[in-house]
Amino acid sequence: MPVTVKAAGSVGQAVRRGAADLSPLRESAAFRRLFVGLGISRIGSQVTAVAVPLQAYDLTHSSLVVGLVGFAALMPLVVFGLYGGAIADAVDRRKLLFVTSAVMMAASVTLLAQAVAGLDSLGLLFACVVVQAAASAVDAPTRMAVIPQVVPASQLTAANTLDYTGTQVAIIVGPLLAGVAVSLSGFGLAYGLDVASFAAAFVAVLRVPALLPGAQPRRAGLASVTEGLRFIAIRPVLLMTFVVDIDAMLFAYPRALFPALAYTRYGGGALTVGLLYAAQAGGAVLAAMAGGLIGRVRRQGLGVIVAIVVWGAAITVFGLVSSRWLALVMLAVAGAADTVSTVYRSTMLQAAAPASLQGRMQGVYNVVVTGGPRLGDLRAGLMASAWGAPASAVWGGLACVASIGALALAVPAFRRYDSNAPSHIPR
Repeated sequence: MPVTVKAAGSVGQAVRRGAADLSPLRESAAFRRLFVGLGISRIGSQVTAVAVPLQAYDLTHSSLVVGLVGFAALMPLVVFGLYGGAIADAVDRRKLLFVTSAVMMAASVTLLAQAVAGLDSLGLLFACVVVQAAASAVDAPTRMAVIPQVVPASQLTAANTLDYTGTQVAIIVGPLLAGVAVSLSGFGLAYGLDVASFAAAFVAVLRVPALLPGAQPRRAGLASVTEGLRFIAIRPVLLMTFVVDIDAMLFAYPRALFPALAYTRYGGGALTVGLLYAAQAGGAVLAAMAGGLIGRVRRQGLGVIVAIVVWGAAITVFGLVSSRWLALVMLAVAGAADTVSTVYRSTMLQAAAPASLQGRMQGVYNVVVTGGPRLGDLRAGLMASAWGAPASAVWGGLACVASIGALALAVPAFRRYDSNAPSHIPR
């Protein structure tokens, strides 16, 4: 066989091995329906996630207020996230997804109404953020707890990679739609797109079978929540999956800085804000396209540590550069690193927890992955108010790199975690 043919065959084989694993979509109709339907609704939610801080900045021209909008969601995320996971372990998860989608849509309808009426009420914006955060805190762990029910254990990493890719696609498309909608027709159009997207969620949920949590579900309550927290607390490796993410988000989450940087440093207004939001997700999608390579890594704890170091370094450089396009590249690098961290942490948690505890585990996970950025919003807004948005990004990124190094040294079992032996997580 000619050398060129052999080389071409080797390259083709390498590409196939590294490409995203689509087997969960091919082999599970329930996963496929939820992936498509809930994915469309995520796009609408991301439109609102950008429109709300944009409207807050339009009313106040304050990065601190933008940060406080994100921080306002923290308490309902913590309270309802923990209890929401317990609910997901006690009821039909299909019905619960329907209820949470309805509540979130009601909040979006309220945002649409206030925009159309021209109320310009900051208090109403905060109230809608709180309601949506409470419903999302129940919805998100339920979605994640469903994944091990509809795909086999051997496809968990692939399913998590696809699910995270869908989220990141929404974070690309949603902010871009928000930027265009606000620029062309104001906030009413943006919120209207979100309301319309919920139709896809309802159709998807109605087309999947009942998703019962287990043969003997535990009644939701304080004892149930405590049981889930105890399961994590006595396993340092699982606890670290949460701690490292809080570290990364607290010190280096840049979202609250986007409006100020877009209007004062890069130019372009709302359209630039949309690009900044989308860039991080764009990098995440590019990383997810190499899902085959991500799934072949066994030392997933070490992979998380390396990914967070890259995240912090990229945010540091983002704060230093004055070029809009270089800033977008750095956000894309950060997004790619965050993909690796998120997929590994999700898989570690799902592989270690029994089906009867999945809702509570994902409830804690959701509190961390959504609460951490809210703390990061507040940190970024406070530092930006004192020293400016660029300095907030630079010092936050450096603090992230330094602190994750200390955490990696403190818990060597996390560095040594082997995905081929998830049940051997030490207590």
